Amino acid sequence: MKYTLKNKTIELTNEEVEQIVKQNEEREGIVIRRHDNNKVIFRSTKVTVKEAVEEAVSEGVSLKYASLWDANLEGADLKYAKLKYANLRNANLKNANLENANLWDANLENAKLWNADLKNAKLGNANLRDANLHEADLSGADLRDANLRDANLGGADLSGADLSGANLYDANLCDANLHEADLYDANLCDANLCDANLYGANLRGANLNEANLRGANLNGAELMNAKFYGKGGTSKLTKKQLPEFLNALGFQVEN
Repeated sequence: MKYTLKNKTIELTNEEVEQIVKQNEEREGIVIRRHDNNKVIFRSTKVTVKEAVEEAVSEGVSLKYASLWDANLEGADLKYAKLKYANLRNANLKNANLENANLWDANLENAKLWNADLKNAKLGNANLRDANLHEADLSGADLRDANLRDANLGGADLSGADLSGANLYDANLCDANLHEADLYDANLCDANLCDANLYGANLRGANLNEANLRGANLNGAELMNAKFYGKGGTSKLTKKQLPEFLNALGFQVEN
């Protein structure tokens, strides 16, 4: 290959070009760029992306719009991380600490988040389609209008989480803890809620069409205007809940 350098033409072999590229990469270290305009957000001399991201977070650097697609961040300490609008599609975040992290509007499609700590994390409007959140701790998390279609939330702790307006179509919520979770106007169509704990949950206006509620605990749940069609279950309701349940099915209860 021929290259022009300071008005001089030099010829390099492929091996020499590869060596120069390697030397530049080693000199540059790990570079985190924005996914929207490729601008550099953070430079690190660390060896791995995980170490570089942890370094940025520990220094309080904003990783807004960060391009971390397919990144291996397993077990990373990202508590209070600023990852708004970040691209974490296909990222490995197993066992990662994302407590109080800001992932608002982030792309986490197909991300591996099982057993991750997401307590009080901001995930509003985030794309979590096909994400694996098995046994993740999402207690108190803000998931308003998040896309959780086809996500695996089996055994996850969503107690006190705000899932209002969230899309949980065909999501797996078997054995999930949704104690006092806000599911107002959420789409739970075809969702698997078998043995889920919905005690005291707000299901007003939620779409539970074809949802599997077998064994689910609906004690104390608010059901006004919820849509229940199709699959039934063995869930028990209190007499106090019965009027709301029948109203959700379109019946008017007379005294």
